[in-house]
Order: sequence, then structure tokens, then C-alpha cells
Amino acid sequence: MAKSIQIEKALWSIALPGFGQLLNGKYIKGIVLIASEVLINVKAHLNEIIMLSFLGRIDEAVSTTNFQWLLFYPCFYMFGIWDAYRDAGNVNRFGFLPPVTAAYCATVGVFYANCHLFGVKWGPVWLPMISCFVGLGLGRLLMELLNRSIRSAEE
Repeated sequence: MAKSIQIEKALWSIALPGFGQLLNGKYIKGIVLIASEVLINVKAHLNEIIMLSFLGRIDEAVSTTNFQWLLFYPCFYMFGIWDAYRDAGNVNRFGFLPPVTAAYCATVGVFYANCHLFGVKWGPVWLPMISCFVGLGLGRLLMELLNRSIRSAEE
């Protein structure tokens, strides 16, 4: 039951950072996260970038992007998800690694949004998203390796 509640809070934070915090009863933190998300979204032109990326107009999306604001978004977004999940209950001591590596990899994806990778210009939406999933996988692998290492050392 506790695990499903944690997942519920994380899913609400995926919808909008701050919703999970509101469900956890952390009202000030939730309101600050929601307000910050709106600010970063507007300043980075994120909704327009998403629309242009879905339409395949990657060059236009890159030129529309305010990278100084967009670079905040991956870390901010992953923090909102992780914080809601952590506040909802019992968490693995290395459970922070998947969202941290995902945020790092997605931020690197934002840096390289204007570059061609495998002959394709992925842009400011697709490359960070792909990088985020790679980071989640790497973080999960690292978390499992550390947990196994500690379990074997304790035996």
C-alpha cells in the first residue's frame, strides 16, 4: 500500500511539480514548486518549444528556446518528483540516484539540443527526454550495484 501511495505522489508530480507535495500536506513547498514551474515554463517558452518539436520544426524550436531558463527545468522537474516520492514514505537509501542521474543527463541533453546526433537534430525536447530515460536507467543500475555491494559486505 505504501509503495502505491509513493507512486501516486510521484505521478502527480510528473503532471506538475508541486502537486505531489500538496498531496503530502507540504503546502508551502507545493505552492512554491508550482509557481516556480510556471515561471520557468514561461521564461523558457517551454510550451511553444514542445508544440514546435511535436510538429517537427526542430530548428524553430531551438531558436525559440531560452536556454538560460530551460537549463533549470530538468533538475527542478526531477527534484519535484523525487521529493514527493520521498515524503510519501520509506525510501531506499540510494533511491536518490535515479532522479539525480536523470536530471544530470537531461541537462546535458539540453546543452546539446542544437547538435546532430546519429544524423538527427533532436532539439530541446527530444534529446533531454531521451537523455533523462538513459539517466534513470544508469541511476537504477548504480543504485542496485551499491545495494548489492553493501549487502555482501554486511554478510
